Amino acid sequence: MNVLIIPEDFRKDQYLLEPLFKRLFHAIGRGSAKVRVCRDPLLGGVGEALKIARIREVVRQHRGMTDLFILCVDRDGVQGRRGRLNQIEAKFGNGCAFLAENAWEEIETWTLAGLRLPRNWNWADVRAEVHVKERYFNVLAEERGLADGPGSGRKALGEEAASNVRRIRAIRQKCPEDFDNLAQRIEAALAS
Repeated sequence: MNVLIIPEDFRKDQYLLEPLFKRLFHAIGRGSAKVRVCRDPLLGGVGEALKIARIREVVRQHRGMTDLFILCVDRDGVQGRRGRLNQIEAKFGNGCAFLAENAWEEIETWTLAGLRLPRNWNWADVRAEVHVKERYFNVLAEERGLADGPGSGRKALGEEAASNVRRIRAIRQKCPEDFDNLAQRIEAALAS
């Protein structure tokens, strides 16, 4: 099985999404799945990632080599984002396995859910923060001395958060509306 993760911008998101989804597929019994992040074309932001024409371009370019497409974008506090993703999914439902999810509130939240956080951080506060990248993720990368690494610390923290199935279970438990919802939808798509 070949899986293509479509981020709104791969330049940093790839370091989080690739390890998380590789481990997720392992956790759901599909460890042989080949998970890759779409780097061509570069969408360059959530505005472009939500355009049907741009997603059609990605699907057309990768269709013969991909069994499952997964679009992942940030919610960014936008209440109607899930509705827009439903519209995009509906456009690709026929003859193309395509799922879309918005991280609550940013992709970095999924990674934080799989990490041991500083004792003075409350998970409910992290989860509720719209600007989780700036308020928590970047702070953690800086505190750990990883901010100058690949993806501004995303490579190291992404790999740590995806280092075992237990951490993926923690992410699913802490992020039920988005990450776990997507995991369940992936399992259902693979079963059909």
